[in-house]
Amino acid sequence: MSNRSTPYLVCADQNGQILEEPGLLMLTRQGRQLALPRPDDLIPLPESSDLFLLPGRRALGLDPQTGQVEMVEELAVAGFASPGHTLTGTAAFMSDPDAPVLSMYAYGAVGYMNNRFWISARLVDRDQRQVFTGIPQREITARAGELLKKFPENRLIKHLAGCALHSCCPAARNLVLGRFEAPLPTSRTCNAACIGCLSLQPPDSGFESTQQRISFTPSPKEIAQVMTLHSARAKRPILSFGQGCEGEPLTQARLISQAVAGVRSTISHATVNMNTNGSMPGFVPDLAQAGLDSVRVSLNSADPALYHAYYRPKGYNFEDVRNFVVQAKKMNLFVSLNLLYYPGVSDTETQIQSLISFIADTRPNFIQMRNLNLDPDIYLDLLGDSDLGPQAGLSNFMKRIRKECPWVGFGYFNPYLGDGQ
Repeated sequence: MSNRSTPYLVCADQNGQILEEPGLLMLTRQGRQLALPRPDDLIPLPESSDLFLLPGRRALGLDPQTGQVEMVEELAVAGFASPGHTLTGTAAFMSDPDAPVLSMYAYGAVGYMNNRFWISARLVDRDQRQVFTGIPQREITARAGELLKKFPENRLIKHLAGCALHSCCPAARNLVLGRFEAPLPTSRTCNAACIGCLSLQPPDSGFESTQQRISFTPSPKEIAQVMTLHSARAKRPILSFGQGCEGEPLTQARLISQAVAGVRSTISHATVNMNTNGSMPGFVPDLAQAGLDSVRVSLNSADPALYHAYYRPKGYNFEDVRNFVVQAKKMNLFVSLNLLYYPGVSDTETQIQSLISFIADTRPNFIQMRNLNLDPDIYLDLLGDSDLGPQAGLSNFMKRIRKECPWVGFGYFNPYLGDGQ
C-alpha cells in the first residue's frame, strides 16, 4: 500500500465487466454507517476468494475533493473472502426498490489499488483445511467414486459424495480426500427457523437455499462407518455433527450418542465434535459420556433480543443456550462459540458488553470468528430503530475480549484436540 492508503471504488456494468472508478474512493458499510476503510482493516483479496455482482444495487464511493458520498450508475461489487478470513466491513451500495434478495453469502467491501483488489477483512486462522489449490476436480471425482464403490449401501457416504461433487462442499471434499475435518449430517429437522438457514427456506422467503438438506436419517452403522473411515485416513481427524446440509443435530442426540459410543474406543485419536445451536442442555451428559470431545455453539449475538430475531427458536430460548455452554464445560467438553460476526453491529459497545458478560459467565474456550451470511439490508432490518452507536472495529473487538477474558482463543475452524489443547 505504498502509493495510496485507500483503494478506489470498483463497480460493474450490466455485462459483468468490473470497472475502476478512479475519481471515487472505496467505502465500507459499518452497520448503518458509511466510512472509509481503516488501513489496518484492508488486505489484498486472498486467493480462493470470490467477487460478486450485486443486482439492483448501485455502488457508492467517496469523492475525495468534496468529501461527499456519490452513487454511480454501475452495479456494486462485493467480495466473499476465503475461509479463515473475517470481514471488517461490508459493501457500500444503494438498493433499487425492486432489488432482488441477495443469496446467503457475506458481502465484503472491495476496492482496487496498486494493480490489485483489496478487501475489508482480516486473517483470523491460518489453517489450510479448506484450501484446495492444486487439487484438480478429477482427483476429487475419482476419490468420491472409490468411496461409492467401497460402500455401496451406505446412504450417508452417497449423500456426502454428492455434496463433494455437486455442491463443492469443503467438508465433503475433505472426507473424500481423507484429510482434516469430515462432516456427519444426521438430522432432517430443526427447532429454529434461522433467517439465514442454508438448507431450508420457506417458498416466500425470497432466499434460495445454498445446500440440499439431507433427506433421510442415517443409521448408527452408517455413521460409524464414516467415522471409522475418516479416522483411519486423516492425520489429525475431526468428525463433526451439525452441517449446513442438515437441521439441528441435537434433535438426533440419542442416535448420535449411540453411534459415537459404538466406535469411540477404536478412534481414540479423533476429535468428535458437534456444531449446534445449543438448544437442549439436557443431552450434554449423554453425549459427553458417549465420547463427544467438543461442541461449537452458534451465536449472532449475546443480546437475547437480537439472538431471537435472527434464530427464531421454536421451543427453546437464549437461556437454554447459556445453560448448554455451562453444562458442556461441567462435562469437560471443549466449547467454541461460532460467532456470526457482522461489522458495525457485533463490534458496537452494547454488543461487546453483552458478549463479554456471556463469556465471563459461561467460560467457553474458543471463539470462531465466522461471517454472517445474509443480505445486509435484511440483517439490519432485524435491528429495527435501535441505536447501534460507534463501532470499535474487528481488531479492537478482539482486543477487548482478550483483555477481559484472556483464556479465550480465537480462530475460524474447529480445533483438533489430539495435540493436548
